[in-house]
Amino acid sequence: MTEQQQQNEQQPINVNVNVYNQAPVAQLKTSRSVIKLILLSFITFGIYGLIFWASIADDLNVMASRYDGKRTMNFWLLIFIVSPITLGIGTLVWVHNLCNRIGSELNRRGVSYKFGVSDFWIFGILLSFTIICPFIYMHKLTTAMNMLSENFNVNG
Repeated sequence: MTEQQQQNEQQPINVNVNVYNQAPVAQLKTSRSVIKLILLSFITFGIYGLIFWASIADDLNVMASRYDGKRTMNFWLLIFIVSPITLGIGTLVWVHNLCNRIGSELNRRGVSYKFGVSDFWIFGILLSFTIICPFIYMHKLTTAMNMLSENFNVNG
């Protein structure tokens, strides 16, 4: 062996590749709030509310798709095509699946916050006549998404 080959064999190869904790490609929004949603939806005649839901679905797809192998349906496709055809039932199924994915992602990431499908059905639907419960549901949703986004921004 040549002297160069002996030196190469003696030097350890330092491979420092961490596949699971890569830095995120983009920083996700962590400033969602119910007050902001209400005020901006009022000012924009409901347009901000639509953008709010679309951004939640997109951010969830960025965070969770490579781990759970699922994709949440595009919100605009849901609103303009699926929901009118299904007379609104498609929207209920979409939000049910969205809340389920958010709860699963909270558990997978080890974030200590409880949110899931039961919050949607209890606070968002069954107790919606109380007027305050839909706001509780939206607060829980925005808090869960902010926590997930913060975790994703740090850990990828």
